[in-house]
Amino acid sequence: MNCPDIDLRVRLGRLELANPIMVASGTFGYAREMAGLIDLKRLGAILPKTITAHPRPGNKPWRTVETPSGMLNSIGLDNDGIEAFIAHHLPYLAGLGTAIVVSIAAHDYDEFVAMAQRLDAAQGLTAIELNLSCPNVSGGVDFGTDAGMCRRVVAGVRAACRWPILAKLTPNVTDLASIAKAAAEGGADAISVINTCLGMAVDWRRRRPLLGNVLGGLSGPAIKPIALRAVYQVARAVTIPVVGIGGIATVDDVMEFAVAGASAVQIGTANFYDPLTTMTILDRLPAAVAELNSSGFADVVGTLTT
Repeated sequence: MNCPDIDLRVRLGRLELANPIMVASGTFGYAREMAGLIDLKRLGAILPKTITAHPRPGNKPWRTVETPSGMLNSIGLDNDGIEAFIAHHLPYLAGLGTAIVVSIAAHDYDEFVAMAQRLDAAQGLTAIELNLSCPNVSGGVDFGTDAGMCRRVVAGVRAACRWPILAKLTPNVTDLASIAKAAAEGGADAISVINTCLGMAVDWRRRRPLLGNVLGGLSGPAIKPIALRAVYQVARAVTIPVVGIGGIATVDDVMEFAVAGASAVQIGTANFYDPLTTMTILDRLPAAVAELNSSGFADVVGTLTT
């Protein structure tokens, strides 16, 4: 079904995207690996793998384990640091013709602010996503589990740079809505939910964990119901847009997240087993929007009736 008149543009606070289909940090590398497979400029935004202030070697192997309907990962934010990213990766990313949302993680408030200040002077990015919720590094979820810490770091980053800010939160809390409210109060342009769910896998014959770091983050279709619930709750707790993440692999998944309250989505694990997922979704998305008698994607966001 050809629907050329469907408007797929979305707004996430100060961030405007040509369409709601983004790729999640940590699942797309620095985009070079995908350049020969898909039309990168068709994406609403690319989120390269999370960067830190200094190079990190990541966790010891194994780092990934396949599970029923999902994948456990314990990469440990393996990256070359912010300076290498700005010098070697950002120039390439800036020439891809789509929005570049840089994901950053830090050990403490001062490091988050310093990274934001450094990126404020950089060219080629479009927004920043604060990884407040990585379960695979020491202290990685602290900022996403304490409302006061979350509010403070978002406010500090907002004051330190000009770029729109997405706050990526963990589902591993008892009251996600309160953390989302704190991020909004701190000045976030949008809330990204969810990061991976904490899990583990074991080899019972060897009586050993399969992941080198013992625990890891579960992603993929297995966490989709949790992610949908999180989007629904957060969208009703804040007035800023919500970005849905978790088990999204089809256009039906995208539309479910949209009506539940997601103004945009990020595709993650599906990129590993079907790199063409985003292109297939973009091909089918206009017809799905038209099926709801809507002329634009934004019109269907948050229209779930209960």
